[in-house]
Amino acid sequence: MSHLPPVVRPPTREELRDIADLYHFELSEEELEDYLELIEAKMGFCERIDELSDRTETRTAASRDPGYRAGKHEDPKNAIITYCDVGSEADGPLSGYEVGVKDNIAVADVEMTCASKVLMGYRPKYDAPVVERLLDAGATITAKTNMDEMAVSGSGEMSAFGPVLNPFSDDHLAGGSSGGSAVAVVTGQVDIAIGSDQAGSLRTPASWSGCVGFKPTHGLVSFRGVAPLGHSFDHVGPMATSVTDVARAMEVLAGEDARDPRQTTVETAAYTDALDESIDDLRIGVVREGFEFEGSEAAVNEGVRAAVEELESLGATAEEVSIPWHVDGFFVWLAVENEEAAMMWDADNTGYFVDGHYNTDFAEAFGKARRAQADEFAPTVKLKCLLGRYLKEQFYGRYHGKAQNLREDLTAAYDEQLETYDVLVMPTTPMTAFELEEDLSRQEVVNRAQGKEGRTRNTMPFDMTGHPALSVPCGTSDGLPIGMMIVGDQFDERTVVSVADAFERNTDWRERSY
Repeated sequence: MSHLPPVVRPPTREELRDIADLYHFELSEEELEDYLELIEAKMGFCERIDELSDRTETRTAASRDPGYRAGKHEDPKNAIITYCDVGSEADGPLSGYEVGVKDNIAVADVEMTCASKVLMGYRPKYDAPVVERLLDAGATITAKTNMDEMAVSGSGEMSAFGPVLNPFSDDHLAGGSSGGSAVAVVTGQVDIAIGSDQAGSLRTPASWSGCVGFKPTHGLVSFRGVAPLGHSFDHVGPMATSVTDVARAMEVLAGEDARDPRQTTVETAAYTDALDESIDDLRIGVVREGFEFEGSEAAVNEGVRAAVEELESLGATAEEVSIPWHVDGFFVWLAVENEEAAMMWDADNTGYFVDGHYNTDFAEAFGKARRAQADEFAPTVKLKCLLGRYLKEQFYGRYHGKAQNLREDLTAAYDEQLETYDVLVMPTTPMTAFELEEDLSRQEVVNRAQGKEGRTRNTMPFDMTGHPALSVPCGTSDGLPIGMMIVGDQFDERTVVSVADAFERNTDWRERSY
């Protein structure tokens, strides 16, 4: 007779047979019976683990109003999922700032949906470290921002709450997956927003929506408490309408988190000290391949090259460089991300084989919800799971593993140029914002969402290499913003900030039309 607690029952015969089939074991009835008894006996450890507490996290002291669902009359661009009011009495560098956080980032007691019907109603028990740092710096969290469902799309139209509209045109999209964060700062609903970036999800909407978006060096800002896609390429960073506010936010967000498995060495700096600096003698490498992708718009290329000329007029020197690996960075990303994201999904969005803190509350909520409501996920999410699992099963992880090995070559190709140049520059996205279109087929909407048109060809590689990359508005085309991406050496966010700030201080990008 079992002594296991009621919530930890051993498997039934049918369940064990299904598990055996997954491992290609052909068990006889006698073997099946033996393993049922052995498993029941072995599972006694669960009882003791349940008796022990892993509640070592603490909650930042704050007033917490979980708020209400945003309505169209308050939020015509659909940038916000939930308006909330979470603030501490701390006095710090962000006192008086209202901050929006992407709705895949945990704010204790406030609903976190990841823009999916499947997770509606889930309320985290603890704040993500980025939220803790914001509250400790005096900020008030006033919004959970809209996003593409589960952060596996980049067009800005794959949210269960509807598409995020471009702040410059209701006929165009904001970009994603952090589209709500971009639009919330541009429309003045918040002063700063936090987004995540695994393929360009922070930089793409910054480019399309006309704000500054900063993907820091991998691991510089803790990703813990944010719904992951893959530990090796998860990034989180700030968005704002000015380089100054992004630099100020980075000083708050950056730093060590011993419980985040993505971190090894963390090198912080006083990023606001890079503001108002001269860029005399600064060397810029203009990456030729970043202007040559199929689908690149001539006006975007012209706008970014004109921005480089402006930087030269401020004292920098610029030369065109060729990095052939930049083209293949897209394929390396695809091979790594598809399988890693699917395996993360199989692990109920917590993962295995890493040190650090495991979010068991989210794992339980996500695991139950995805098993009960899987059909409600967006087609982008379903494709990610189907393709990633197929690649793993059919090719035994070969393509993921080989691409992981190739990340070293990809990283070295940029590092080699960064020995000569202080920063690398290219368009953030090769084109301006997509039009909002109705009645798209499943294939059409997935292809738009997942970058088939080349939207993320420039952003994806730097999620693989981890280099810091910032998008700053540099002009418009037919009234839509153009973004210039500035890439720096690992942990050299300071130089990236100085270049972006110099351009911003000396130009008005809204008056630069191409």
